[in-house]
Amino acid sequence: RLEESGGGLVQEGGSLKLSCKATGMILSMFTSSTMNWHRLAPGKERELVATRMSGGLANYADSVKGRFTISKDNVKRTFYLQMDNLKPEDTGVYYCNHHFDSGLDYWGQGTQVTVSS
Repeated sequence: RLEESGGGLVQEGGSLKLSCKATGMILSMFTSSTMNWHRLAPGKERELVATRMSGGLANYADSVKGRFTISKDNVKRTFYLQMDNLKPEDTGVYYCNHHFDSGLDYWGQGTQVTVSS
């Protein structure tokens, strides 16, 4: 089970840090997965905003490059999305996801991020 936290209301230019805790996931599974953050904005399709490959490589959507950072803590079985210099267009529901090469996916419940101008 993935438990998300950290969303909220913030003014433009502010920061938030989202967390995604994998309860009950063994370390080998945690470290072998691709970790993703997606967002669903009103009236838009779901967008993949950040990915961390099992080998450590991180990729970001062009819209968030330089502002968002994905990271992880193996001991806590948690990965994060640090969001800085937030913009109103970053508003949406953010979902974390562990993806495995087998095709298995685990999803968080989603957390709302609202950026006011």
